[in-house]
Formats: sequence, C-alpha cells, structure tokens
Amino acid sequence: MTRASPHVRTSVEQRRTAMAGATIKVTDADFEEKVLKSDKPVLVDFWAEWCGPCRMIAPSLEAIAAEHDEIVIAKLNIDQNPAITAKYGVMSIPTMNVYQGGEVVKTIVGAKPKAALERDLADFLSAKGSVSKEA
Repeated sequence: MTRASPHVRTSVEQRRTAMAGATIKVTDADFEEKVLKSDKPVLVDFWAEWCGPCRMIAPSLEAIAAEHDEIVIAKLNIDQNPAITAKYGVMSIPTMNVYQGGEVVKTIVGAKPKAALERDLADFLSAKGSVSKEA
C-alpha cells in the first residue's frame, strides 16, 4: 500500500479548507435566531456523521453556499440536536428544509447532484449564480 505524498494530502486539505466555512452550523439553541429570524431564505441540511448520502451532498451544499449569497446554507446535526429534528418531523436524512419568514417553504429529501439541488432551489437563487446543466 502506498501512501499519498504530503503534497497531495496538503492539496486536498487546502481544497477542503477553501470550501469549508461557506455553510453555517445551527443547533437547537440558536435555530430560531439563525434560521427562523433570518432576512434571507435558509436551507437547513438535517444530517449525521454516520450518513453516507449526507456526506455525499456536503460538497455540493458548500459550493452552493459559496456561489450564492442570497440564500444561507445551514447544517444541523440530528444526533446533537434532537429537539428541532423532532419539531419538524424529520424522519430520514438527508432532509433539507428551506425556511423563509419563519416557515418551511420547501422540503428536499435525499441525496442529489449539485445541479439537481440548484434546480430545486431555483426560486431562491438569483440568476447571477451559475446553474449547472449536468444532472
């Protein structure tokens, strides 16, 4: 078994770091403030560490967050935040709820490619962001 060179590892870490931080973390304690009282629409990704499909969509959500400042992309770990998860009846993950004006206005369930997520979010994204044609 060969090990990745330090340069490859650093390159991967740099890409992760460059993308990381575009999404925000929300909890049971700050959900009302960060999500329900937001001036912008907020997509909340209900996820867990052990969820493979959740990990698959994470880079797409990071990219959408970095490319579109007209929507906030937030992540809520269901294992650490059971109250909000139960309140909104999240039964399977990944589930992504879009909140606007304190209400759920759209629900997306399941892992999808970035282009499909952007299509699902078209009503909340401005035309200035690039919507990929790939499915």
